Amino acid sequence: MKYLRNIEKLEGVKILLRLDLNVPIQNDVVMDDFRIRKILPTISYLQKKKAKIIMMSHIESSTHHSSLSPIAEHIKKMGIECVFVKNYKNALKEIEKLDNCVILLENLREHEGEMKNDRAFARELASLGDIYVNEAFAVSHREHASISAITEFLPSYAGLLFEEEIRHLSTAFNPDHPFLFILGGAKFETKLPLIEKFLNIADKVFVGGALANNFFKEQGKEIGESVVSEKNFNLSRFIGNPRLLLPIDAVVVDGKTLIKNTDNIFSDETIYDAGPETIKLLEKEINSAKYILWNGPLGAYEQGFMQPTLDLAKMVAESTLNGTKSILGGGDTLATISHLKIEDKFTFVSTGGGAMLEFLADGTLVGIEALEKSN
Repeated sequence: MKYLRNIEKLEGVKILLRLDLNVPIQNDVVMDDFRIRKILPTISYLQKKKAKIIMMSHIESSTHHSSLSPIAEHIKKMGIECVFVKNYKNALKEIEKLDNCVILLENLREHEGEMKNDRAFARELASLGDIYVNEAFAVSHREHASISAITEFLPSYAGLLFEEEIRHLSTAFNPDHPFLFILGGAKFETKLPLIEKFLNIADKVFVGGALANNFFKEQGKEIGESVVSEKNFNLSRFIGNPRLLLPIDAVVVDGKTLIKNTDNIFSDETIYDAGPETIKLLEKEINSAKYILWNGPLGAYEQGFMQPTLDLAKMVAESTLNGTKSILGGGDTLATISHLKIEDKFTFVSTGGGAMLEFLADGTLVGIEALEKSN
């Protein structure tokens, strides 16, 4: 795979820069600019090299595709001259009359060919640049036109952030020990491969959040109305593994909120979060770890059950100050550290959620494979 930092001459070269600017926006205001801030070093690097920068990204919401125009305005507020181009076919006209300025194209997912990985659409995008640079690690597990097919039509490189993501996440394959892997959230189907893999690598794998409910069910425990996958994952093979850790108490709700031992849940109750004894268990493991990998919250974060996850973030940050290597990622995990304003307190914070999980499970991504095949 070729890297942006290895290109010697960039002056006047049109760089088609694929970013992941899929950030939360409310009333045309960017609510969390973590992913935007992470690509600023790449923009600065290219501007110093006097390259012409055409940026493209997607953005989505639960109900409709949104515009990237508020992100262009946010980038301007960061001190970067940014011109928003609604129709990507006008990008070349704009970039030829601008100096030391970046162009941001409208949401790629407005075009049907993007998510279909359409070669014709990829060829049209490629006609805008001389070199393609993938700086969108967080969406590089998707076989989309601006990630995969486009590499057939332009010399293609991994960007500075993309390279950093691979380097840091790859340390999990040969980590320092003791190694603690903390895995929370839901979507058991996507995270089971990580449990299988890292029970053979990590010293301890803590499974929390809604994921733990599947293990409680396998153990024959009552989980009431708690979120659980209905599929049979044959989890009995993991029960009793000394490396597997599960919550020992929980925040449950049935009209009122209670802290209960996980052995004493009733059929009309719902588990929403980890309890204080579980946090003490994690604190002990964190204090002895030399390497921590964390993805996913401990509770129903979006429903306001945040405190144990916030406490966990503070403990991992403190251990990092004491020399522990810490690698974090995942949407709600990012929201947690953003809420606490401690993004810089960890060894590395990945921009990826699903991409982070897939890379850790498989050691590669669709976007990586596309770059490796490119001439």
